[in-house]
Amino acid sequence: MAKPVMISTMSNIAHSIENTALLARSLAAVWHPCSQMKHYEHFPLLPIARGSGVWLYDYDKKRYLDAVSSWWVNLFGHCNPRINAAITDQLGKLEHVMLAGFTHEPVVQLSERLRELAPKGLGHCFYASDGASATEIALKMSAHYWRNSGKADKTQFISLENSYHGETLGALSVTDVALFRDAYGALVRQQATVPSPDWRKAAAGESAEAYALRCADALEQHLQRHHAQLAAFIIEPLVQGAAGMAMYHPIYLQRARQLCTAYDVHLIADEIAVGMGRTGTMFACEQASFLSEDGVENENKGITPDFLCLSKGITGGYLPLSVVMTRDEIYQAFYEDDMKSGFLHSHSYTGNPLACRAALATLDIFAQDNVLGVNRNKAAYLNKIATPLREHRAVRNWRNTGMIWAFEVETLRRDFAQQCFSLALKNELLLRPIGNTIYFMPPYIISESEIDLLVSRTSHIVNQLS
Repeated sequence: MAKPVMISTMSNIAHSIENTALLARSLAAVWHPCSQMKHYEHFPLLPIARGSGVWLYDYDKKRYLDAVSSWWVNLFGHCNPRINAAITDQLGKLEHVMLAGFTHEPVVQLSERLRELAPKGLGHCFYASDGASATEIALKMSAHYWRNSGKADKTQFISLENSYHGETLGALSVTDVALFRDAYGALVRQQATVPSPDWRKAAAGESAEAYALRCADALEQHLQRHHAQLAAFIIEPLVQGAAGMAMYHPIYLQRARQLCTAYDVHLIADEIAVGMGRTGTMFACEQASFLSEDGVENENKGITPDFLCLSKGITGGYLPLSVVMTRDEIYQAFYEDDMKSGFLHSHSYTGNPLACRAALATLDIFAQDNVLGVNRNKAAYLNKIATPLREHRAVRNWRNTGMIWAFEVETLRRDFAQQCFSLALKNELLLRPIGNTIYFMPPYIISESEIDLLVSRTSHIVNQLS
């Protein structure tokens, strides 16, 4: 049995009897994700009673601005009335039915609408429940496609250095995070990586575009040597989240698409975190537009990957749902009489009607509220008022893509992330630094006054910790 935790160590946050009791029960019964449970003796859990808009409230009615969208999922605020209404309506009709041998209106509507929104040619949707499952599906579907196409040797994958694509065993094989590799490396077939175009790694005086092209040259060299065994290249377009919000020039996506086509390797776009408007366009791949010979941008925006993985924000942060979209050529390779040629993957809650209705309501908000246009104005406003923070003596590598901001704090504190998290809570903010990287990924409904609060109090925190 777990060692009892002294509740007195939690008094800096939890004051009410209700808060303290819930903390004790949670620590006794719940094994929390991505956590060293012993740390909660000194950095306590935060009991949340309710949410409204960009705010979370504890049982003492203290509020916290959710600057990370509750692990990057919440787009339009907590308890959004339009998404609430859609789910409530669906509850009175159909809560769930298996998608093997059955179908229903919400999953058909969602698939049709995604087909219209996604990069041209992605017309088939395969559903699951979470991002890691979407990664698993795309990897399996790619390798199985090559098997069905008479190229059974193409079973290997590549990803970027410092990539993150999930924590199931298949997803870990293309995830380049030392902590996971050390713990679970013996259980997975670790795949190769190629240099990340993260512009922080550029040489002195080298532009982000030039560095991205240099990394694309390294990708080409790898493809030249190994394309006969490679099924796919999986990539987080524009922003590598777990790498500390590493951002790079979209020309890398252009070259990746060209090279994967040339060497007969699939391109998997993992837009689990960066899709649904987070980078400023509905899908990050849209920003990799090709220019014609006369310098005019291609009318078909962006690139079309062979597989597009979506999750997180697709339901507005309400319910677990993920989808892998792919091209007709790939779909047709599985369309046979023999079941062995069919795609062998299933989830009990695939295409859940409640989750699909939440996703449809989320797409309605995008369509009705000009969300992408409004977000551009909000991003410009935050960048303007954040000038003093950007120019702070301890701030390094300020960067922004769409509704994602990040910067490093130069500090000697080895426990910077934990100290920043705790200090942020005292300042009514929910921040979850990655190492010494502070990032903002707020819900899109954040107001200018809330942006003011976020920036000013983050500046105060940086002052205290640097």
